[in-house]
Amino acid sequence: MLGAIIGDICGSIYESHNQVTAEPETINLIREQCFFTDDSVLTMAVANKILGGYGDYGESILQWARSCPRAGYGGEFRRWFHSENPQPYNSFGNGSAMRVSPVGWAFSSLDETLAEAEQSAACTHNHPEGVKGAQATAAAIWLARHGQSKAEIRRFITANFAYDLERSCDSIRPDYRFDVTCQGTVPEAIIAFLESKDFTQAIQLAISLGGDSDTLACITGGIAEAFYGGVPQDLQEFAWQKIAAGERWHRRPPGEMRHIVGSFRARFL
Repeated sequence: MLGAIIGDICGSIYESHNQVTAEPETINLIREQCFFTDDSVLTMAVANKILGGYGDYGESILQWARSCPRAGYGGEFRRWFHSENPQPYNSFGNGSAMRVSPVGWAFSSLDETLAEAEQSAACTHNHPEGVKGAQATAAAIWLARHGQSKAEIRRFITANFAYDLERSCDSIRPDYRFDVTCQGTVPEAIIAFLESKDFTQAIQLAISLGGDSDTLACITGGIAEAFYGGVPQDLQEFAWQKIAAGERWHRRPPGEMRHIVGSFRARFL
């Protein structure tokens, strides 16, 4: 979960200023201008529901979005959380995948993980591709934390979700464009993880593709944390600083986000 939040924060400044490069190691992840976005807020919402904070995913996501209204949501989602009777709107946007990482950590079986991922998506992103993106991301995290190899993760995701994971970041990069769909984000984020040698490089590879950089890095970071067994201390401390700095701009008690991350990690890691 913290890996996804770090990816979001580190990728935040590159979303509108893409750094497309075949030398991802040159990308500086710790930048003063970084901030957390809707990816982190809604990841918190999913974690909060799992911890028992709200009755279902939809209610938790709704309450978190309403209390953090300036986190950079897409137009359709913004209309959803401002409506009097929010209903799923058949989205296949990458929002379902960016928020799902806690599901990959919290449940004992893969079948339960897939079912919960669908529930976490369907309150808004009930299009088959929206559900599929959330399930593929959660499954990759579940497999990674249960010791599966990258080859085994690749095979499972390819067989069950029909994503093309045989490409490389170098082959994707020249023609990749800003894409907020699950089908145009989740495979690329998984490929960045598969190609990486450690957590830091995974985030750099995701950002180096361009496009929706914070969400690409968020999805990649969630998987990379599970596979590599944690996140570097400097990036963890950076995330805490940015969470603390950003909370004052939202209608949430100071420290609540950090408390949820800490509680979730204590319970499930």
